[in-house]
Amino acid sequence: MPAYLDTLTAKFPGAFATSEFRDNRRVLVSAERAGEVLVPLLRCLKDECGFDYLAELGGVDYLNYPGATDRYAVVYGLANTANAERLFVKAFANDPDPELPSVVDLWRGAEWMEREVFDLYGVRFAGHPDLRRILMPHEFAAHPLRKDYPLRGYGERHNFRSVTRAES
Repeated sequence: MPAYLDTLTAKFPGAFATSEFRDNRRVLVSAERAGEVLVPLLRCLKDECGFDYLAELGGVDYLNYPGATDRYAVVYGLANTANAERLFVKAFANDPDPELPSVVDLWRGAEWMEREVFDLYGVRFAGHPDLRRILMPHEFAAHPLRKDYPLRGYGERHNFRSVTRAES
């Protein structure tokens, strides 16, 4: 077991599970515990375990996925820049109002990544300094990467303002 898992187990007993596939090691935080333990766990990984770089942050919708007990996951891809070790932390959230705490205070670069997950999946990030749409128009009411969003949309495209390039 890596030293960082020993540290996490000592500081957060019973607060997470782990899994491994090929060379990817994951720390899994349940939807019930994510609100209280996610930020302290990530802070410990950053400050005490050397995972100082948030390489990626993305969303997953597990609707109708066999064996899934939670609807959404937010995956934090962390890297240790000293030894090139990588770790993925997966935190879960559920309907009707999926929400996780923001990690912008830990990694400033998470601001835009959290906005993207909010925009496309509808997962809110409590404490985010500027949580608003980043890719979709502000008047867009749905979240297009949710698996229950229809492939052709809800017929809202005709309401969007057309943007054309000005002739020179």
